[in-house]
Amino acid sequence: MSTPSITPEKNGVRYGLFTAVGMIVYFLVASLLHLTDRVEFSFLNGIILAIGVSMAIAHYKHVKHDRMPYFQGFGTGIITALVAAVTFGLFFIVYTVINPAIMDQLRARDLFGFDLSVTIAFLAIILQSAMSGVIISLIAMQYYKSPEHKPIEGIE
Repeated sequence: MSTPSITPEKNGVRYGLFTAVGMIVYFLVASLLHLTDRVEFSFLNGIILAIGVSMAIAHYKHVKHDRMPYFQGFGTGIITALVAAVTFGLFFIVYTVINPAIMDQLRARDLFGFDLSVTIAFLAIILQSAMSGVIISLIAMQYYKSPEHKPIEGIE
């Protein structure tokens, strides 16, 4: 399953799709339990995203035999988050076509007011997931960086 020719992009897309599936499944379960009107439960998407990004970086490090360049690991985390965000955002657009009442529930919470549209919700999903993914990638790379990685010295 793991090939030595894996790139941060291929790895990020693969794990991004896995992460998006996890986020979609969670959203559908929350929808079945009528929890989608409570925005507080969306923080679990952040946990799913953190797990997906961490797994992507860990897999890439394993494939590279624990000799992963820092920016390649960081890049695979960011790509994972972006792919998951766009995929989940597109799913959300499709879901609002199937169940338009979801937008009315979100508007009723008055977080964005009645100006909330599907486009703004899509962009908010992407922005929130992308920024969270960058931060999660930075944190995860402190754990997964190669042992020979040293900070730049002598710049003063």
